[in-house]
Amino acid sequence: MTLADTPPSQRYLGARAPAYEQTGNVAGATAEQWVDAAIAPRGKPSLMGGPIARVHVFWLAGMSCDGCSIAVLGATAPAVESLLTGAIPGVPLMLLHHTAVQVEAGEAFMEPMRRAADGTLGEPYVIVYEGSIANEDKLASGYWSAIGEELNAAGEMEQVPSAIWLRRLAPKAAAVIAIGTCATWGGIPAAMGNVTDSMSVADWLGPQYRSALGLPVVNVPGCSPVGDNFTETVAVTLLFLQGVGPAPELDELGRPAWLFGETVHRTCTRAGFYEEGTFAKKFGDKECLVEIGCWGPVVQCNIASRGAINHMGGCMNVGGACIGCTMPGFPDRFAPFYKAPPGTLISATGARLNGSFVRPLRLITQRKMNREKRWDHSAGSMPGGWGADPSTSTFDKVTGFFYDFLRHRGAHGTGKKG
Repeated sequence: MTLADTPPSQRYLGARAPAYEQTGNVAGATAEQWVDAAIAPRGKPSLMGGPIARVHVFWLAGMSCDGCSIAVLGATAPAVESLLTGAIPGVPLMLLHHTAVQVEAGEAFMEPMRRAADGTLGEPYVIVYEGSIANEDKLASGYWSAIGEELNAAGEMEQVPSAIWLRRLAPKAAAVIAIGTCATWGGIPAAMGNVTDSMSVADWLGPQYRSALGLPVVNVPGCSPVGDNFTETVAVTLLFLQGVGPAPELDELGRPAWLFGETVHRTCTRAGFYEEGTFAKKFGDKECLVEIGCWGPVVQCNIASRGAINHMGGCMNVGGACIGCTMPGFPDRFAPFYKAPPGTLISATGARLNGSFVRPLRLITQRKMNREKRWDHSAGSMPGGWGADPSTSTFDKVTGFFYDFLRHRGAHGTGKKG
């Protein structure tokens, strides 16, 4: 198994854990003890009788803004609370180790990670990595992002980079899930001109990496991602770990295929305007946003159909153009933002030509369908309180005749009028 293309840093080999202490643990107990006492009695064994009662999730952060953590809090299908309490049938209880929600601090927080790294944890675990990975191997001193401390060869306390923890934990992990575009593709910290040589989780672990269950890195991109996309992926992965579901179906880039198989444009509420060749001129217009910088026709993302939180919101749904934040080329290959993509000149021209035929035909049909039958046969019978034209022109009558003829052609037992 190759975890990196370059030899790992020698700085953290042979380091020792400091003496165990519970500095800052105002709760007086570890999260693991709290779960055992408060939640686990209701969740053991799992609701479908699987062999695994619970699974540890080590949430590591690299070059991150914490937006992915915030996005997950808004998930509802399933909610993160359902994962943390073992409320989903077949899914083992999830014991989350996250710096923002942990009740303990210091070595008390680090101790489960150390047990996982040396193989004495006694329960399966999954790694979730948020943020891009700065190339810690290139540093002779210091770090870019770290978690916990160890005693180095000189007997001095030294911060341990989260990237080093990932390298230690990945070989024994049941799965490694990269959340957000920074973790999946490098994202903004890996943009042109960065000094950290940042990269994705898959780049750091290497192309040959497979988890203990044979899974490659599972990528859930987005800046930030849709929270439901992440929690759903976690649930599917845990069902596989439990043995009651298949391995998550991933595409060629390690994304959940059922979530990232369609482009934004195919499910966008504004896609019909593109078909008719009508485009927004400025933000706030209701038409298709392609000509003011929307990359939706090529970007693989489901936010237009799923929404940001609880099926509400989502970039295009609230007037924002897609800037490609779920794609490996983001941000460099989508910049400058809010400028029409190069292919728009050809595709939008084609849409306008098509729309010049489609729009009039639809208006003709719409005019006919917006009339009651009696209005055509009783002069002036349309209610006068409305502003619609009560009359029908000769053109309307001719087109209506042929429309009805074609509508009933080949049908049996139906009238030819109306």
